[in-house]
Amino acid sequence: MEPEISPIPREARPFQGATAGLVTRFIANAIDVMTVSAALLVSYFGINGVLFVINPREFEFTGASLVLDLTVALLVLVLYWSTAWSITGQTYGDHVMGVRVVSRRGHLLRFPASLIRALLCVVFPIGLLWCAGGSTRRSLQDAALRTRVVYDWAPGHHPVAA
Repeated sequence: MEPEISPIPREARPFQGATAGLVTRFIANAIDVMTVSAALLVSYFGINGVLFVINPREFEFTGASLVLDLTVALLVLVLYWSTAWSITGQTYGDHVMGVRVVSRRGHLLRFPASLIRALLCVVFPIGLLWCAGGSTRRSLQDAALRTRVVYDWAPGHHPVAA
């Protein structure tokens, strides 16, 4: 019988399930912001491409106010985070960094809880800095909603919704 080969590096195995720190979470969030920005940019050029094909002679790039653009971006980010956290517990950035958002019992968040967490993350992003202090490594959002961001590299590991 062959020994099971683990995709988790030997050095990382002791951290499986441990609460993630500030740097890991910041990088995961930065990846998510870049992912949403890229998706919105592709959408913008796609819409303008369709408008160009429909009427090339009178085409002008559509524009919106900075406030509207920022509002749409933040709404898309909230929907992206809340949907991903309630379905798998991971966004793309979380997956890259090997972390997962879970409830206090280690289960997936239900959609209302993930939506509230995403809103708090967007409205009060500086709350992430709170995880730098203290032994629990919880952000302000985690403390308010009793959630945790844990290292989870196990492939196919999907906690159930509580």
